[in-house]
Amino acid sequence: MADKNWQAGGKILIPAWAVACAAVAVPSASAWAASGDFAPPSYVGSADPSMIWELLIGGIVIASFLAAIALWVHSALRKVKRAQLRRNAFVSSALNNLSQGVMMTDAQNRVVFCNDRFLEIYGLTRADIRKDMTGRDLIELRRQRGQLTASFEEFVRQARQPDGHVAELPNGRAVIAKLFQLPNGGTVGTHEDCSEQRKLSRQLASTKQFLESVLDNVPVCVAAKNIDDGRYIFANRAFERFSRFSRDHIIGKRADEIFRPETTASIESADQAALNSPEGQFRSEFAVERGSEKRVLSSVRVVARDDKNRPEFLIALFDDVTDRRSLSKELENTKKFLELVVDNIPVSLIVERVSDGRYLLANRSAETILNRRREDATGLTAADIFNPREAKLIIARDEAAIRKRGLLTEEHPISTKDGLRLFLTRRMTVLDDAGEPQYLIKTHEDVTDRRQTESRMAHMAYHDGLTDLPNRAAFLQALAQMIEACAGTDEEFAVLSVDLDGLKEINDVFGHAVGDKLLIEVARRIQDSARGGVVARLSGDEFGMIIDGKQPVAGMLLAEQLAEALSSEFLIDGKSVRTGCTTGISIFPHNGADAASLLANAGAALFRAKAKSRGSISIYEPEMDQQIRDRRVLHQDLSVAIRNGELSLHYQPQAMAHQTVAGSKVIGFEALARWMHPVRGFVSPGDFIPLAEESGLIVEMGEWILREACREAASWPMPLQIAVNLSPAQFMHGDVVGLVHSILLETGLAPGRLELEITEGVLIEDFDRGLALLRRLKTLGVRVSMDDFGSGYSSLSYLQAFPFDKIKIDRDFVINLGRNPQSASIVRAVIGLGHGLEMSIVAEGVETQEQLAFLADSGCDAVQGYFLGRPAPIGQYAALVGRNLGDTMEPTRKTG
Repeated sequence: MADKNWQAGGKILIPAWAVACAAVAVPSASAWAASGDFAPPSYVGSADPSMIWELLIGGIVIASFLAAIALWVHSALRKVKRAQLRRNAFVSSALNNLSQGVMMTDAQNRVVFCNDRFLEIYGLTRADIRKDMTGRDLIELRRQRGQLTASFEEFVRQARQPDGHVAELPNGRAVIAKLFQLPNGGTVGTHEDCSEQRKLSRQLASTKQFLESVLDNVPVCVAAKNIDDGRYIFANRAFERFSRFSRDHIIGKRADEIFRPETTASIESADQAALNSPEGQFRSEFAVERGSEKRVLSSVRVVARDDKNRPEFLIALFDDVTDRRSLSKELENTKKFLELVVDNIPVSLIVERVSDGRYLLANRSAETILNRRREDATGLTAADIFNPREAKLIIARDEAAIRKRGLLTEEHPISTKDGLRLFLTRRMTVLDDAGEPQYLIKTHEDVTDRRQTESRMAHMAYHDGLTDLPNRAAFLQALAQMIEACAGTDEEFAVLSVDLDGLKEINDVFGHAVGDKLLIEVARRIQDSARGGVVARLSGDEFGMIIDGKQPVAGMLLAEQLAEALSSEFLIDGKSVRTGCTTGISIFPHNGADAASLLANAGAALFRAKAKSRGSISIYEPEMDQQIRDRRVLHQDLSVAIRNGELSLHYQPQAMAHQTVAGSKVIGFEALARWMHPVRGFVSPGDFIPLAEESGLIVEMGEWILREACREAASWPMPLQIAVNLSPAQFMHGDVVGLVHSILLETGLAPGRLELEITEGVLIEDFDRGLALLRRLKTLGVRVSMDDFGSGYSSLSYLQAFPFDKIKIDRDFVINLGRNPQSASIVRAVIGLGHGLEMSIVAEGVETQEQLAFLADSGCDAVQGYFLGRPAPIGQYAALVGRNLGDTMEPTRKTG
């Protein structure tokens, strides 16, 4: 306060102080001069000494006075400067606390001020605003930092507009800048972050567009009008379609400017009723004229109010119910007739009204699904009948069918009094005269039993019948999926080809029954060792495995654990059985990039492991391709064998199914190729038949087999059947129909005695061509059977497409008869399926009395297997074909 008072009184104190000094100084000087004791030491010239002192004292006084004035002026300037600084600090503080950025320039366009918010928005510092920087310089700085794309002139022009200039910053934010001219010639610019406002604006526009789109696609007529003047402000497309006026013609007009007087009167009456209603809405039906016809409208009017609860708009929703009312009356008049008709339809039938989802009609068969009498279901909805979860699913499917406006077929479970059953449901939408969905017709067919059978068949297609492990097809599929998942990554996995040691010896010593049980136990131990890896049975004694992890360490470790697990004895039917395994390993991606290569290379490694010693483990190496070269040699030998007559035919009898072998009458034979190599000795068909199919030699070989089998059968005194396998390659190359026809003519064999066995591979390669060829073969009079039924992918669909004469059940499904009920159920299902399609059934691989008895009891038509007879030269079955044992038997002809 003392400082402030000093400053406030400075103008008075300083002059007064100067006068006081002058007043004191003058008398003192006089006193000095009057004193006699004072004698100046010297004189200046001849001047009077008293005068000199007076002048000296007066000068001092004047100097003091001038000094006082100077002090007073200095104090006043300091006060003004402090006041100015306080004002500047206040203004600067106020501007720095604004939410907007502020930048000012003077008349020469030099930047004179930038507040903190401006610097923060553009990521600048005070050091970036150099002295004498102009507004253009600042704009260029922002352009260099990617904060502005417009030029200086474009920025200034847009910023002076009312909407300002919007700049997109690199950080995704948006800033709106506005520029204002100051009276002194300078400018002030405001910069505000408008990111949220723009986001809200876009959301608002999107919401508005969405709402307009929804209203436009609502199938009910929607219109809105101002209450003040009654003019329409909105009309959706349904309103346009109904009124037959364009939206531009409707909006902005009153009802009396659009419709006829009678229609206008009905509309205005309904409007007024809605305004007078306490609830603010009014429902009614009224007639209107549309062109030359009258329509009945179902209307709902709602009053929309503003934030002060004052009526502002009137929203009208109405639907043309003329046709619906007429059809409802017609349905009522014909209901009894329809009930009589639909009650005799052998499937469940339900008719649902689209408008409200209520059931209008249900036949007696539908009572199983509805769990109530049909009379009690009429008028109810799915939500009234079914539990909430089922109702939700049914309603969703109904709505999907209505949207599709056509036939929708699907399967889904439905709860019935007999439990959860699977139904095939067909939904068909019925449209009214205007093309709008009016009714939904639903039929339900119980397919539970059929699908269970098909599921078992599908399982059979991908699983081994004995061990229930995935088969080769499933393994290759899993391998392809594993490759796809690991492609492009650093992941590795190993493919193991595991061969069971000594299975043939075990079968020879203990019988196939023990061998089969051993395979089941081996499969279980392999699965336990695999710890979740993929395990499959690839062939009789070969298993496949997929194991991930660091390779080849993980693969080797698993192979060693597996060898240890299989080395322990197996106790089967009281017999101690020992076996082991030999393993070949290939690694992805080093040893192959596709499933076939990886499995083939694992097989090559297995071949090398077997060559070393049984029970060993081998990892694939490139030099193992020698195996491929060996196969090529075998292929060349096979080609020579066909020309040199090394192939011969053996015949295996087929007999009618009976409880005993003695009672099983032989009805025919299957011709089977055999190869006696001059060096290798007997070559298994499992080795040379696949090689012939891969190389194409099967076409030449198959022609010889067919001709020789027909020639042999034509010479039998007994007219027994002769069955010959045809390879898919024979269908793809050459004229198989012409070949069969010419051989029949050449050998003289009656066409009805020849049975051609095919696998589904014939149809898989080219379905349409294969089907056409089979039909042409049937016209020749020969019989066509499906071999290995159930072991492929689509056996059931092929049975539906072509009327086979016979189905051959694969031996994998026969060997488990008497061991597990699943195999028995599958065989019975195939027999029932074949008989239902009027096809005879042959079961392959019959090796025990129990299997024969089961097949006979189950109605199987014929059987084939070692229990009835092994493949052998026809001379061993001379009596069965009607030849006397003493007759000179022509030896079986060989190729050549």
